[in-house]
Amino acid sequence: MDKFTVLDLLDLDLHDYNALHLSCIAGRKGLVKTIDRMDLNRPGLALTGFYKTFAAHRVQVFSLAEHEYLKEIEQSGDRSSVQQLFSYPIPFCVFCRNLKPGDWFLEMAEKAGVPVLTTSLPSSEFSVRIIRTLGDILAPQEKQHAVMVEVFGMGVLIKGESGVGKSETALELLERGHRLVSDDSVLLKCFSGKIIMGFSDDRVLSHHMEIRGLGIINVSQIFGVRSIRDKKQVQMVINLEEWDSSKNYDRLGTTEQKSDILGVQIPTFDIPVKPGRNIPVIIETAALNERLKQKGHYAAKEFNKNLIQMLESENARKMYQDNY
Repeated sequence: MDKFTVLDLLDLDLHDYNALHLSCIAGRKGLVKTIDRMDLNRPGLALTGFYKTFAAHRVQVFSLAEHEYLKEIEQSGDRSSVQQLFSYPIPFCVFCRNLKPGDWFLEMAEKAGVPVLTTSLPSSEFSVRIIRTLGDILAPQEKQHAVMVEVFGMGVLIKGESGVGKSETALELLERGHRLVSDDSVLLKCFSGKIIMGFSDDRVLSHHMEIRGLGIINVSQIFGVRSIRDKKQVQMVINLEEWDSSKNYDRLGTTEQKSDILGVQIPTFDIPVKPGRNIPVIIETAALNERLKQKGHYAAKEFNKNLIQMLESENARKMYQDNY
């Protein structure tokens, strides 16, 4: 997302354990301010006048302690620390537990164009929820022309040139009991710098597929609700390509190919397509083999190791027989 504003945050349709219960009580002209990071800040030190390490670009969370200190500031009459607070480019302030600051604080916020929000949540729960929400929205992302399916619990991103058979392959996988995440266009997001999640890129076409010669089909209606997923971690990439007799395809699997997606290396396999090859079964086998690798079982490496041991034992036996 290029730009996410405070107003966008208020407009989010969040429910249950994701709901933020936010409402704006001042500074509405600042609702167009951009939120560009998920970190939060408790401005307790700033309110005492210490601004040396003040994290001004973070969301400012006020809970009971900050609220009580604002009362003391109001009684003392020295409001310079709050004036200094609003001189920084703060995205917005939020008061937890439905606490509300004094009118003098709201007037300062209004003048500075800083939104002041309230939530019924305690600060600990609100912090968890908003970090999760902003982490999802602000995560690095990209779109790819591909098909995303879950095969034996493995998130598989199927790529290839238009017309190579990505959707048809996914359709066969659905028939075999696997699940669709997205067809044609996949939204990829990077979380924690190491996890790539795949989502449907289009809410309207979500869980629909385009099959050439057949048209648009509704996957959940044809195969049942168990055949779809809203999101899944990308754990392997399958590149479908037309068979090229001049290309030397990997036949042992001792070398590992990786694809870079948003800085994360994902295991990748180039699968040549030609009549007679059962691509869905090959993808199923690749998914099962990758699961074994995650458990520490590398069939190709074990085969290579056993082969070397056999050759070494044969050479040793031959040397023994030659000498005796």
